[in-house]
Amino acid sequence: MTTTDPSDPGSGVAARPRPADLQPPATVVPLVDSHCHLDQDAFDGDRDAVIARARAAGVERMITIGAGGPLASNHAAVALAARDRGIFAAVAVHPHDTSEITGETYPELRRLWAHPKVVAVGETGLDYYYRHSTPETQREHLRRFVREAGRAGLPLVIHCRDAYDDLLTILREEDAAAIGGVMHCFSGSAAEAEACLALGFALSFSGIVTFKNAGALRDVVRTTPADRLLVETDAPFLAPVPHRGKRNEPALVRHVAEEVARVTGRSLEEIAALTTANTERAFRLPST
Repeated sequence: MTTTDPSDPGSGVAARPRPADLQPPATVVPLVDSHCHLDQDAFDGDRDAVIARARAAGVERMITIGAGGPLASNHAAVALAARDRGIFAAVAVHPHDTSEITGETYPELRRLWAHPKVVAVGETGLDYYYRHSTPETQREHLRRFVREAGRAGLPLVIHCRDAYDDLLTILREEDAAAIGGVMHCFSGSAAEAEACLALGFALSFSGIVTFKNAGALRDVVRTTPADRLLVETDAPFLAPVPHRGKRNEPALVRHVAEEVARVTGRSLEEIAALTTANTERAFRLPST
């Protein structure tokens, strides 16, 4: 998560979709958006309406990620989760913002990780594309977040861009397989997917799978074990086709699920049930 689309350089957060573009589907299937950023200022004008549209589209539960730097986004995410039974939070500092971590950051994060609606440590990871924080600083704090997740008894939400070699080395050295979690917005190669799966992580796919040039990623979707498959929006970023170029929101996770269903030869209902069960298991959510 950044103020620009982390997987589509330079795109930014695009214009808000017109309400007519977001009418509820004729047939609703229950879905979970496993990764969104409801605290982002892109939603300041209509956050409650965004949540209501998600529910109307069948997205009854959302995991909102506190990732910005280093504490304001986390407090906002937890506050949103605390007031809505269907919203949960993940708390950490995005690799872009690790240079802003101070001596006060980890004690406050530990307090937030103890909150009953906080279900993960994240998003953390490595991003060598923008390098808003140095790779050395990112690696230092990724190691620390893995250890903190182990102490807190929470799974990890991992962001990675242009850094899989270092990421996988750190995850192995820190025994992240004993903690588990989710590779958010996975857009790596088949070999990188296999390595993440070998560590016990689930793969979460975003609107990128709907993009015309994402054929290799769709091949990864096809080979991902059914019990490790999640869907997400990363809203307000990465709006799926046919909304690409507009602001994303949790209601649009259905488009991701529909593409995953098409690619894997399964029904939408089956993918919805699989990804819901997988998200519940990965984040230890209560069943509805």
